[in-house]
Amino acid sequence: MRLLVFGQSGQVAQELARRLPQGISARFLGRDQADLSDPAACAAAIGDCDAVINAAAYTAVDKAQTDEAAALAVNATAPAAIAARCAALDIPFLHLSTDYVFDGAGTLPFAPNHPTGPQNAYGRTKLAGEKGIRAASERHLILRTSWVVSAHGSNFVKTMLRLGGTRDSLAVVADQIGGPTPGADIADALLVAAKAMVDGAHGGTHHFAGAPDVSWAGFARAIMAQAELACQITDISTSAYPTPAARPLNSRLDCSAFEAEFGVTRPDWRRGLSVILQELSA
Repeated sequence: MRLLVFGQSGQVAQELARRLPQGISARFLGRDQADLSDPAACAAAIGDCDAVINAAAYTAVDKAQTDEAAALAVNATAPAAIAARCAALDIPFLHLSTDYVFDGAGTLPFAPNHPTGPQNAYGRTKLAGEKGIRAASERHLILRTSWVVSAHGSNFVKTMLRLGGTRDSLAVVADQIGGPTPGADIADALLVAAKAMVDGAHGGTHHFAGAPDVSWAGFARAIMAQAELACQITDISTSAYPTPAARPLNSRLDCSAFEAEFGVTRPDWRRGLSVILQELSA
C-alpha cells in the first residue's frame, strides 16, 4: 500500500514516518511541497498512491481567534479540495479532526453523531473541514482525537517537563476532562484504518482518544510522577486561567464505534507517556 501524507514535521506525521510496517510505503509532503494555505496546489499534488492521510492542520487555538480566515483555509478549504481530488481518483482520504467541534457540555463521552457546537474559531474551522470532506467524498475517514502528545513538537507533556524541572509547584486546570492521546497510537490507528479502507471498509466519522479520561491537573501529576519530578500540582478552575479561545470542559470521546469498525481499542496514555519520557530522556 502506498500512502501520501500531508504533513511532515507534526506530531502524528513524524510518528507515521517511524511506524510504517512492512508492505506500506509513504511519501510525506511538508509545507514547502504542499502548503495547505494553497488548497488547489495541495489537490494537484495528489497522485500515484492508494490512500491519502491529512496529518497537517492549523493548530494554534488562541491565534485562530484573530486569524480565522487563515485557519479556515488550512483546516477547511484545503481538506475539502484534497477530498474532492481523492474522490476523482477513487481513493480513500483520512483526515484528523478534534474534540473541539463539540460544545464541551455535560460529563458523558461525545458519540460521533452527537450534535456539534464549537466554542472557538479553531473548532469552527475544523468543523467546516469535516463538512467539506463529507460533501466532497464518500470514501473518507474523519478521525476526531484529543490532547495529542509525543516526544516531538510542542505539547502538554513537554511543557510540564520544562516547567516542572524548574518550579516547586504549578497551578493546572482541573475542570477540563479528556483523553490524552499519544501521537504514536494515532499513527497506528490511521495505518490500520487506511489498510482497511483500501480493502473496502466504509470509514465515516469516528473518535479515537487515550484512556482513562483525566483532567489536565491529573495528567500533570502523572507526568511529574513518571518523570520523578518533585513539582507539586495545584488544581485551579478554567475561569482562573483565562485564554483568548474558550476551551471545552468536557472533551470525553466515545470511541466504541471505531473499535467495532477497525478493531482498534483506546490506548492507555499512561503507557504511552512512559514511552515518550524514555524517548525524551534518551
